[in-house]
Amino acid sequence: MNEHAIVRLGSIKDVDSFRKHLQSLQLVLPCDRELVRGDESPLRWPLLRGPLKICNRIAVQPMEGWDGSADGNPTELTIRRWKRFGRSGAGLIWGGEAVAVSEQGRANPNQLVIAVHTEKGLARLRQALIDEHRRTVGCADGVIIGLQLTHSGRYCRPNLHRRNEPHIVYHHPILDGRLGLTPDYPLLTDSEIERIIEDFHRAALLAWRVGFDFVDIKHCHGYLAHELLSAHTRKGPYGGSFKNRTRFLREVVQGVRSLAPGLEIGVRLSAFDSIPFRPDSNRSPNTKPGPGVPEMRDELLPYRWGFGVNENNPTEMDLSETLGFVALLEQFGIRLVNLTAGSPYYNRLCAGI
Repeated sequence: MNEHAIVRLGSIKDVDSFRKHLQSLQLVLPCDRELVRGDESPLRWPLLRGPLKICNRIAVQPMEGWDGSADGNPTELTIRRWKRFGRSGAGLIWGGEAVAVSEQGRANPNQLVIAVHTEKGLARLRQALIDEHRRTVGCADGVIIGLQLTHSGRYCRPNLHRRNEPHIVYHHPILDGRLGLTPDYPLLTDSEIERIIEDFHRAALLAWRVGFDFVDIKHCHGYLAHELLSAHTRKGPYGGSFKNRTRFLREVVQGVRSLAPGLEIGVRLSAFDSIPFRPDSNRSPNTKPGPGVPEMRDELLPYRWGFGVNENNPTEMDLSETLGFVALLEQFGIRLVNLTAGSPYYNRLCAGI
C-alpha cells in the first residue's frame, strides 16, 4: 500500500474533501452536501428495535481505561470521563470502557474490575453519567448504558504495566515470540475456560443488579473470546470446528439469560484478523514510522491462526465465518452488534512497539 494514500479522517474538514477522498478510494458512499442541524438531524431520531428504545443515533464507543484504582474501582478521573459521556448527549453508551471480569483478566493494573467490592463504585459511575445527561438534555429517557465485559487473555497485565501475564488458548507461531512464550508455555485448560465463563455470568448478574441495560461480551482485538474464534489448532470442546470455537459465546449467553433475564446482550466483534505485521526492514530507521509488512513465511500456509482470514493468503479477508457468527448472534436474539477489525497487537510500526 502507498503510505501517501492513508488519510486521517480528522484532517478532512468539509463535504467536498470527503467526497474527493471517497473518489480516490473508488468507493460509492452516499453523502449529503448539507449538514442538517437541530431536531431535523437524523442523528437526533430515536431508534426502536424490539424492547430497545434509544433516544438518538449517537453512540459512545468502548475503550480501554487506564485510570481505575489498584483494586479495580473507578477513580475521580474515571467518573470525570463518564460525566463527559453523559454531557455528549449520546443515546447509546457502549460500555464506556472495558471492564475485566476478574483481576487476573485485566489488560493493565488500572483497568476497572466488576466484582462485589466494586459494585458501589460502578453504580456511582453509571449514576454520574445519567445525572450529567439529564442536566445537558433535560431528561434521561432512552439512554441505554452498557458495560463491556472482558478477559484480556493473551494480553493480560494485571499487576505491572510492563509485565505480561498471558492466558493463551493456543500457541501462535508469531505472537508467542513477541511475548517471549516458549513452546511448553501452558494453555488454559477446558476447566479454566469454564471458570472464566462463570466469571462472565457473575459479572453480568452484578451489572444487571447495578442497573446497566446491557453487557457486551467482548470478542475483538485478540483478547480471550476473540482468540477462541481463531483456535483452529486447539483440541477439545473449545477448538477446531466453528461450533467449538463459538462454544464460549453460547455458554456465556445461556448463563447470562438464565441469571439476568432482563439484561440485554451485545457483542463487539473483530470481523477479521490479519497475519501479524512487523516493521519494514527496507525503511531507513531515520524516517517516520510507516506501514509494516506481513510476517509471511511459506511454512505458515495454510494459515490456521486467524478469524475472518483467507487461510491461503492471510493478508486477505474471508468473511464466511464472520457472517456465520453474526447469524449466530441473530439466532440468540442479540440486537446490539458492534463491528471493528483486526488487533492493535498485530501491527508494528517502524519505530517498533
